[in-house]
Amino acid sequence: MRQHSWAEPYKIKAVELLKMTTQAQRDAAIREAGYNTFLLRSEDVYIDLLTDSGCGAMSDRQWAGLMRGDEAYAGSANFYRLRDTVEEYYSYKYTVPTHQGRGAENILSQLLIKDGDYVPGNMYFTTTRLHQELAGGTFVDVIIDEAHDAESEHPFKGNVDIAKLDALVDEVGADNIPYVCIATCVNMAGGQPISLVNLRAVRAWCDQHGVTLVHDMTRVAENAHFIQRREDGYRDTSIKDIVYELCALTDIATMSSKKDAMVNIGGFLAMNDADLYERACALVVVYEGLHTYGGMAGRDMEALAIGITESVNDDHIHARVGQVEYLGNKIRGAGIPIVLPIGGHAVFLDAKRMLPHIPQEQFPAQSLAAELYRISGVRSMERGIVSAGRDSVTGENHKPELELVRLTIPRRVYTQAHMDVTAEAVQQVGQTADSIRGLRFTYEPKLLRFFQARFEPV
Repeated sequence: MRQHSWAEPYKIKAVELLKMTTQAQRDAAIREAGYNTFLLRSEDVYIDLLTDSGCGAMSDRQWAGLMRGDEAYAGSANFYRLRDTVEEYYSYKYTVPTHQGRGAENILSQLLIKDGDYVPGNMYFTTTRLHQELAGGTFVDVIIDEAHDAESEHPFKGNVDIAKLDALVDEVGADNIPYVCIATCVNMAGGQPISLVNLRAVRAWCDQHGVTLVHDMTRVAENAHFIQRREDGYRDTSIKDIVYELCALTDIATMSSKKDAMVNIGGFLAMNDADLYERACALVVVYEGLHTYGGMAGRDMEALAIGITESVNDDHIHARVGQVEYLGNKIRGAGIPIVLPIGGHAVFLDAKRMLPHIPQEQFPAQSLAAELYRISGVRSMERGIVSAGRDSVTGENHKPELELVRLTIPRRVYTQAHMDVTAEAVQQVGQTADSIRGLRFTYEPKLLRFFQARFEPV
């Protein structure tokens, strides 16, 4: 049977015009931004692959939903629709809206972590680890070793190494482990999924030791796609059903809805424990807003509820991940080293292998991201030593094995032609990689430095 070409399961109704820039304009823009792509003005960016967070295209149904916003301060009808949708699709009984995922992380960390606690997880995420540390905890990486190897093609590099959990509980005791935090489609590993077999093993470990299981479900639908494609017995199971099964294995969830659910702002903390819900409602009033809107407008809660239903559609998620795979295969075919297997939300360039002449202390991934923009107008993000930050006790740089540049594809925004242009730009940078210089700080914030740091060439 002939293989048909791949195409997006939607048609375009509105367009946003892009600005084309010259090489001289981009040279000036990246210097003004201190060689930090986060500090570029969006109007100076041609193809924006900085993040998939809050910059996806909403559907006509979501835009129509904005007009159904109930902006009552208390008891918004949209809150109850969101709450019921979360329970129907994700299994959690109680929902606390927040302005985005880090709002949920903050509340969860304050509720569950005490000074001296250890929080194991399948690789750190920047804001998650910071909230854990600010609450007095210490993050412990328990992901399998293959996740730190860009060239490994293990199908589930987001899996937890149960032996690492055993070693941690033997060392510090279960009373000092408030929860295990599991991310579906691990961002810092290259968008790599966790298998259901492994998640069930983690669930059993938590039950054995009386430890809560927390789910960072920001990209749970993408994880479900990989389970459907790679895990035995799930080929004929719908994305919707796999998502529900993933969530039902966990106790609590934090969600940045700006990714999978395709809204511009919003998130939530969800759980099944009524007492914890009451405590979370008390804190959300302090940091976000009343428990029936948190940090969101009613119209945004309505768009989020609709986005959840669209995110688990099989055709949508297959096309979403398919576009990432298309770009990854184009770049890989050009001989550029990337993280394998290709992940769910982004293609990750391996800066260590592309720029072996730049030591990690001179930020090769940051240098590569700046050069990619300078050459092409394509904006990407560093995910290496700059993002890893410094040890809160010693002040020394964390030195991750992975030194990556993330090309993150917003949902339903760019066409296949944009992916072709991006692949050609990466190939062009690869051809002149030997001439790229490292960077040094001219300004280094204390916290989450990758957002606002400034650099200059060495």
